Formats: sequence, C-alpha cells, structure tokens
Amino acid sequence: MIEKHIILDDVDPIIFYGVNNVNLQMLKALYPKLRIVARGNVMRVMGDEERIQEFEGCIARLRHHCLQYNSLGEEDILHILRGEKTSKDGVQGVIVYSTQGRPISARSGNQQRLVEAFHRDDMVFAIGPAGSGKTYISIALAVRALKNKEVRKIILSRPAVEAGEKLGFLPGDMKEKIDPYLQPLYDALEDMIPVTKLQEMMEQKIIQIAPLAFMRGRTLNDAVVILDEAQNTTIPQLKMFLTRMGMNTKMVITGDMTQIDLPHSTQSGLVNAIHVLKDIQGISFIEMDKGDIVRHRLVTRIVEAYEKQTLPPAPPL
Repeated sequence: MIEKHIILDDVDPIIFYGVNNVNLQMLKALYPKLRIVARGNVMRVMGDEERIQEFEGCIARLRHHCLQYNSLGEEDILHILRGEKTSKDGVQGVIVYSTQGRPISARSGNQQRLVEAFHRDDMVFAIGPAGSGKTYISIALAVRALKNKEVRKIILSRPAVEAGEKLGFLPGDMKEKIDPYLQPLYDALEDMIPVTKLQEMMEQKIIQIAPLAFMRGRTLNDAVVILDEAQNTTIPQLKMFLTRMGMNTKMVITGDMTQIDLPHSTQSGLVNAIHVLKDIQGISFIEMDKGDIVRHRLVTRIVEAYEKQTLPPAPPL
C-alpha cells in the first residue's frame, strides 16, 4: 500500500468536491478499494499503486472539466469516467463559463466583432454605450487567455476618479480610496472566477487591478491589459497607458463617448486616440450601439432618450 497526495491548486475545492461533498462521496463510492481523505485543496489517497494511478487519471480529467466549465456535478463525473461527452462539451461560441456554470459568449454582432478583433489584433478599442458588454466581454476574453496559459497575468485599470483622480478627499488607505472606482472590474471577475481562487490570484499578482496613475513607468509583458472608462483619460494619460505595451501583450481600451466627465476645457484622450491611431495596422476599433445593450430593457430606452436630447456642441478636436 502506498500513499499519494494530489494538490488541487487550480480549481475551487468547493466546486470540485460539490455541495456537502457529494462529488467526493461519489468518488469514494466509485473507488472503494482506496482510502480518500480531502482537506482543503489536498487529497490524500492510500491504496494499491495501480488503483491510485487510475484514480489520478480520473482526477486530472475532472480537474480539466472543472477548470474549463466552473462546475462539476455527479452526472459529469459519471460521463467523464466512462469517456463520454458531457452536456457542455462541444457548445459553440462560449468564451468562458461563469462561477454558476453559465456560458458567457457574444450576444450581438458587435460583441462578436470584439471577440474576433481580440484574436486578430494586439490592441482593440471598444467604444459604446453603458450595458453594451464591452468591458464584460473583454474581461471574459482575458480570463480565457489566462486559463489557456496564453498569458501569465491580467491587468485591469481605469481612471480612479472621473474628474482628475483626487483620491485625497476619500477616507482610508490607498486601497480603500481606489476600490470604489474599481468595483465594476471586481464584479465581472467574481462572476467568472471563484472568489477564493480570485483572492489567491490577486495576492500572487496574477490578476492586478489598479488605477491608471499606477501604470506609469511599467512595461507590461505576457498579459492582457484592459483600460476601462477610457473616455475619462486625458491625452497624456492615455498616451502613457498605450506605451506600456510589452511583448506578448494584448490591450483592450473601452469607453463611452456619451459619459465624458472631464472638465470642458480638457479633451478626452479617447476622442483624440481615435483620430490619431485610426490608420495604424494592428489596432481595431469596434463601435457598439444601443442594439448591443444586454442589461435591463430600460437601459436601451434611457440611452435612446438621451440620444434624442439636444446637447451643446462638443469641443473642437
């Protein structure tokens, strides 16, 4: 009899073992000749060497399924052990699966164009109204690239304060000051990566979320880098951000031209970049509209109402 330790370092043990350890109990029933003890992300297996090798192969397949689909049920275990396809295998167009096992995919033509541009070009500008999925789809693409080991890290950024990053007026330390402005990015990540795993990745700096001001001086290699709310950057800020790009890096810059919060005397860096960079090969510009909005139906109506409103002319470019 031998003993082997199997470390589940890339999946959430709660998902892997199942609610009330139902998946673990099933594995014990399927391998009655092995003694299996699980504590946290470590499984201790004792028994015959041949049986343990068979069990390790089973665990490897289950881990792959769990990592890919963020879910693992009793039916999945049976299908995988029999070498059969599960209900999720072969589903087309899925970017990643949410922590509830829900497929996340492009839900409009322009969202699909964003997916295709991300694969084709190293820098993509996604411009559109609130709720059009530009940030959510971008983060999903980044998570998939990380899971597939195409990159080593994800870096998410946005202007910390819409009107000049005046963090000093908020109470608390630096993290407490900037977190409210970065919460939309946290929300999207928590929908795609189990919370405990996300916290671990952030502690290890595999996933980094930081205000735009913290990007200065860095060279960003082997990463997917997303700048959200880029319409609220100044020209020097956006130029600084774009020139952080390193080797094997993809950048996605998202923004909504109807929500520029800069002082009227300050030109948006995003507006400027569209004119300056529009003819550069390797950069894509995806323009989304109200037809791409996937939030509550009232959001579309709100966007339409504001579009009809008479607005003062924009400052000259």
